[in-house]
Amino acid sequence: MARRHTPEQVIAKVRQGQRMLNEGHPMIEVIKELQVTEATWYRWLNQYGSEKNAETSKRTRELEKENARLKKLLADQVLANDILSEVAKGKF
Repeated sequence: MARRHTPEQVIAKVRQGQRMLNEGHPMIEVIKELQVTEATWYRWLNQYGSEKNAETSKRTRELEKENARLKKLLADQVLANDILSEVAKGKF
């Protein structure tokens, strides 16, 4: 079964890998240290390699959490309104 990494873990590994490459470590050593395939490394580098991509990814996750929270609040409010409507009609 494939192991999944959180975006935070991926960003940390990309930064670690970039640091190792800047220190002169060969690519094969970097991907062994990170325990990923070369294809995964390049995919991560494209997705999370720049600071802009990392910040965009982080902001997207924050917005998704906020959206989920707001949807739950809306659902709770609709449920409360339905209950109040039923009470007002005398069905409870």
